[in-house]
Amino acid sequence: MNPIKIHAGKMLAAKHVAVLALFCSLFAGTAAQAQDYGSNVTLEQARTVIAAAEAEAVKQNFNVAIAVVDTAGNLVAFVKRDNTQNGSVQVAQGKASTAALYKRPSKALQDTLAQGGAGLRVLGLTGVIPVEGGLPLVVGGVIVGAVGVSGVTSEQDSMVATAGAAALK
Repeated sequence: MNPIKIHAGKMLAAKHVAVLALFCSLFAGTAAQAQDYGSNVTLEQARTVIAAAEAEAVKQNFNVAIAVVDTAGNLVAFVKRDNTQNGSVQVAQGKASTAALYKRPSKALQDTLAQGGAGLRVLGLTGVIPVEGGLPLVVGGVIVGAVGVSGVTSEQDSMVATAGAAALK
């Protein structure tokens, strides 16, 4: 055997193991959440999510932006409450898109990033907003879209998103 080929083969194998380890670490503990996509959220469903989320925001006196997207991350419905900071418009849509495209709450990516090390690779994923407040919308066991909220703390954004997502259950 040629030692160079063996060495190169070991390096290649180590590279594949590292990629597999990254993938597993990105989504550790979320396998039960990774569901199939179904039909896209309808406008009526999106309005139901928005109404429930906005009701929670009013109850808590939160000025937030609320976005509902389809499974491809395309905007279906949106509301920006009065006096919500302008930056929250794009952040809410980004959180929703992240949850839809990656089939998990945006908090899962926030937690992976917070681990540092290999978790920092989350920053290289296309279109990811690794901040709590984006949740997949699940109907009949399949993902039909996602909701994203921005405007207050991430935990408070998540509270509003949870109220919206629960309206479809």
